[in-house]
Amino acid sequence: MQGIQRRIVYISLYEGIAIVAASAGLALMTDAGLGHSGVLAVAASVIAVIWNLVFNWLFERWESRQTVRGRSVRRRIAHAIGFEGGLIAFLVPMFAWGLGVSLWQALVMDLGLVVFFLVYTFVFNWVFDRVFGLPASAAGEAQPA
Repeated sequence: MQGIQRRIVYISLYEGIAIVAASAGLALMTDAGLGHSGVLAVAASVIAVIWNLVFNWLFERWESRQTVRGRSVRRRIAHAIGFEGGLIAFLVPMFAWGLGVSLWQALVMDLGLVVFFLVYTFVFNWVFDRVFGLPASAAGEAQPA
């Protein structure tokens, strides 16, 4: 599976699982309750979907110009850290506002989610590639920029 179909399936599966996990995690870390946490998780998911599209497009453009093909553990770790690092910049202010806490408190809470999502992103991508195969950018020949 390649192209837009791959991205739609990837994002749908990834974010569906993420909404459930983030709702539960935020509810456990705060007094906000599952409903309020769920709303924040859905908002975070929308932000994450947009960031996912942008980040993966940029990553695959970079990846297609590399002489070494495939996705090594090192490349997968770089992908997970890059994605999650960018997401922190978007989500911490939203969590601070939505939960009525300081940016520092939101960052500390988000770090709990980040640890989970770093592992989740790594494992999800590995399993996704095993089930659906590698994208052309990782499996084929180098593509022009």
